[in-house]
Amino acid sequence: MTVQTFRKSERLCSKKAIEELFKRGNSFFSYPFQIIWMLSSTEMSFPAQVAISVSKRSFKKAVTRNIIKRRIREVYRKNKYTLYEFLERENKRLIYFIIYKGDTVPDYSIVNKSLPAIINRLIMEIKKSS
Repeated sequence: MTVQTFRKSERLCSKKAIEELFKRGNSFFSYPFQIIWMLSSTEMSFPAQVAISVSKRSFKKAVTRNIIKRRIREVYRKNKYTLYEFLERENKRLIYFIIYKGDTVPDYSIVNKSLPAIINRLIMEIKKSS
């Protein structure tokens, strides 16, 4: 069994990288998430770095935004191994942004159904671009 962690070095924190991602990155939308992604040439300790965002315009209270981000992070933590295995096999590095675009607080089961499908679609998008 693999260790299911989500470390600081797996989080996309670099302002330069985020700016570059929004300028040159590819994007797709799968309700209720928008994914902005880009293959990276920089050396990272993990095959992927991710940032998660929830709109302040849709959810005024920070408590609500944090609940949504926690749910997304938890499902990502449990399902990232498929993406990591693919990236390791292909010897690629990825940075991407997950933006929640829904207008209601999603139930954990909804996020648990949609995020693995999004990870699979992301793998397909990477294959297409190569």
